[in-house]
Amino acid sequence: MKILTYFEVKDGEIKKASFETASKAAEIAEKLNGEACALFVGENISEEMAKSPSRVNIKKSYILKNESLKTFSNSIYASAISNFAKEREFDAILFPATSTGKDLAPIVSAYFDVPYISDVIKVDVENGDVTFVKPIFSGKAMKKISVEENCFVASLRVNVFPVIEKHCETLVESVEAKLDDVKSSKVTGYEKGSSELLDVAEADIIISGGRGMKGPENFEMLAEVAKLFGGAMGASRAAVDAGWVPHSHQVGQTGKVVSPSLYIACGISGAIQHLAGMSSSKVIVAINKDKDAPIFNVATYGIVGDLFEIVPLLKEEIKSLKG
Repeated sequence: MKILTYFEVKDGEIKKASFETASKAAEIAEKLNGEACALFVGENISEEMAKSPSRVNIKKSYILKNESLKTFSNSIYASAISNFAKEREFDAILFPATSTGKDLAPIVSAYFDVPYISDVIKVDVENGDVTFVKPIFSGKAMKKISVEENCFVASLRVNVFPVIEKHCETLVESVEAKLDDVKSSKVTGYEKGSSELLDVAEADIIISGGRGMKGPENFEMLAEVAKLFGGAMGASRAAVDAGWVPHSHQVGQTGKVVSPSLYIACGISGAIQHLAGMSSSKVIVAINKDKDAPIFNVATYGIVGDLFEIVPLLKEEIKSLKG
């Protein structure tokens, strides 16, 4: 079996989620006596960058180059990726389930003419077949999927799969991309937000606020704690819909799915849509006045109390620990 992993590069850096996905691809390929390779797309990919998958036991990297790939376009990128995969006879393509990965993967699966499995949280091999597990019904149930002949495109949920360090030598090959005549919009640029905080999808520690924060002015308190942690500030949909926090901070089914080492929920009751986005966090701390709030059902540690008293104490303790 030949598996290809799409490596996402943004602002000259490889997304950590790409290494998570490639680690799982290498593991699956090893179990099936197959081959796992990395794919970089664009004109500005250096050979040194393309060698970086060596840390996760990827022995071959490809760089797809073409004048049309200078700026991101989902249809053009998808055309280039699927044509390459067909030409080199790959069976499967894995994407990290970042915003870009979730944009590209379904289009690639259509061009590649194979099934697409989205938002995967578990991948395994059973009796020679690759199986997937993904949440359905807002995380209330899990669905197990397998596909015929192990031919598929799948996106793997970010921060769920560990990066397994297993170094090897990686060969790099540059390939001129073959493109179909497709019409597509193009990304002409990215505008960064003004926040100094990490993106919730990238952070290992997140402190989030909900309706219990009572207003936008109180989120500054959480932002200060997030900065002390070196983490990110999140929010529930209720807080975002109220206009207290930008949508980029939203955690949940209609926001961003996160799996940090530590998730602190402040004044968040625990609607199923929010739990679907953060319940896979390694440690969950819930702070809420309502002892019957659903968030306590998934919390590792629960504090029944006033967040406006507890969060300042937390802030001072972190300051004290940091000297």
